Amino acid sequence: MAKYSTGSGGSDAGGSCELCGADGGDLQTASVAGATLQVCDDCARDHGENERTSTGDSSPDERDRRKRAAQNVARAHDAQQADPSHWEDGADYDDDQLPYLVSGYGDVVVTARQEEGLQTAELAEELGLDEADVLAVEQGRATQANVGGSVIAALEQFLDVELVEAN
Repeated sequence: MAKYSTGSGGSDAGGSCELCGADGGDLQTASVAGATLQVCDDCARDHGENERTSTGDSSPDERDRRKRAAQNVARAHDAQQADPSHWEDGADYDDDQLPYLVSGYGDVVVTARQEEGLQTAELAEELGLDEADVLAVEQGRATQANVGGSVIAALEQFLDVELVEAN
């Protein structure tokens, strides 16, 4: 059974591989999925991403440099995730939030649409909506499909139904 490193560092010659758990043999330092691990020759060959060195060959300065580089990459990644400016332009769901919908809202829309004598595609075209959004509402999956509140408002107005739960 494999064991996982907590970054203990140091020489583990004669220890067990941190990927497959194989005991004995010379271990190598390999970068696997961004983590530096002590692994056997087979795992180093199959999973290692960078140049591998035998255990203990890295100087303390080199290990510190690699550690700082990994920390810098992690900080840059975290900063990018916190900055929404790299997201694509499109619907601003903060301005078009889906309101709380009444129970069975999908059935309400289907019944009202059928009473109007329209198919789903015809209703979507009439309102200038995406057919996939109308279908998601009819199937009761508006939240999962990220349907905006404007779609619900258009359906309510055109079909003369109440879809939004009263406060």
